[in-house]
Amino acid sequence: EVQLVESGGGLVQTGGSLRLSCSASGFTFDATFDDTVIGWFRQAPGKEREGVSLICNSCDRTYYADSVKGRFTISSDNAKNTVYLQMDNLKPEDTAVYYCAARPPPLLTRLWVLPAAADFPSWGQGNQVTVSS
Repeated sequence: EVQLVESGGGLVQTGGSLRLSCSASGFTFDATFDDTVIGWFRQAPGKEREGVSLICNSCDRTYYADSVKGRFTISSDNAKNTVYLQMDNLKPEDTAVYYCAARPPPLLTRLWVLPAAADFPSWGQGNQVTVSS
């Protein structure tokens, strides 16, 4: 099973930036870093966990929730097996616990339309992101 360790997050004012990192390990010959969908979900108090952004290198695909398009950028460093989420122009509604998640093959087409937490077997510990107004 893929293991995920997150870093980053914290407190920032509206309009500020933060970068989250997710270091992944535990890949196999049949499920490599390149073949695995890795990204972030977030969960605010009283709300369901929602998909924020995903990336799959071998798929050459990325996903962004409508609420973060144009503000967040996901990228990966294959040499470090690490995925990054650059969050710019942050808003108070971005305040949540951000969780890194991973899904090895087989992949699902629906991940790129509306990703569901139930489709991801591996999770990081979660990092708090707080945007003050």
